[in-house]
Amino acid sequence: MIHGVLNVYKEKGYTSHDVVAKLRGIVGQKKIGHTGTLDPDATGVLPVCLGKATKLCDMLTDKDKTYETVLLLGQVTDTQDTGGEVLETKNTDALTEEQVREVICGFVGRYEQIPPMYSALKVNGKKLYELARQGIEVERKARPVQIHEICIKEINLPRVKMEVTCSKGTYIRTLCHDIGQKLQCGGCMEELVRTRVSRFRIEESFRLEQIIRLRDEGKLDNILVPIDEMFLQYKKVNVKEKYVLLVYNGNPFFKNQAEETDDLAEEEFVRVYDNQNRFIGVYGYNKEKKMFKLIKMFFDKGE
Repeated sequence: MIHGVLNVYKEKGYTSHDVVAKLRGIVGQKKIGHTGTLDPDATGVLPVCLGKATKLCDMLTDKDKTYETVLLLGQVTDTQDTGGEVLETKNTDALTEEQVREVICGFVGRYEQIPPMYSALKVNGKKLYELARQGIEVERKARPVQIHEICIKEINLPRVKMEVTCSKGTYIRTLCHDIGQKLQCGGCMEELVRTRVSRFRIEESFRLEQIIRLRDEGKLDNILVPIDEMFLQYKKVNVKEKYVLLVYNGNPFFKNQAEETDDLAEEEFVRVYDNQNRFIGVYGYNKEKKMFKLIKMFFDKGE
């Protein structure tokens, strides 16, 4: 079985689930998961976890993301993008670049965002988009999201091209809609490209046909990110040979049961390896007890 993370470029027309299904056929294994849904019309970075790396899925979903998007002003749709039914159109001739820039920049920071009806969020066990397709609209609670940065690339009214870096759970479609509402002319999303998820960037992503070619050439390992490389920001700790059974079973261990390590802060996370340099998992350090406790296990005793 293959273990690691692939930086896949999701092409237009595919759902995130489609990409996973195709990769299962390409690599010949079922244990695969993606790290955050992209709409079918959106393109860009979709990190896909294979084998033991599927334990990373929730951790990567929580990471900040960067998008390039085109905002179309003067049009409101039911899906908040140009693929939906047009509900309202307004003239944008009176808008100035200065007004648009001021309003857009005002969204930087924390704001309460109401999720769109056309989304995979669930209410009473039903996905919102399923209800929306039945013509049912339900009340959604606003959720706090963080817009870290908006870089306006080009303004050619009624279109604005911008780069947005944001927290998990942010809907760029809704951001475009909300900007339009603030400008009192309406707005929706015309294009969306995800350019970054954590360390994974679009310029280092691979299309499915490229992955097939590399598989056929026996070079898939060249583009597979090993699990432990996802945690290079943490210090490395090697357990002494006589204590490796402790970590194989996910048990805590004391600092003197490991090879010499740098000073560690309270609750600092570390990468733990056995004496043969095999990655075990992520541990947290208790400074008072001088003890490491398991946070996330990636080692499989059966291997």
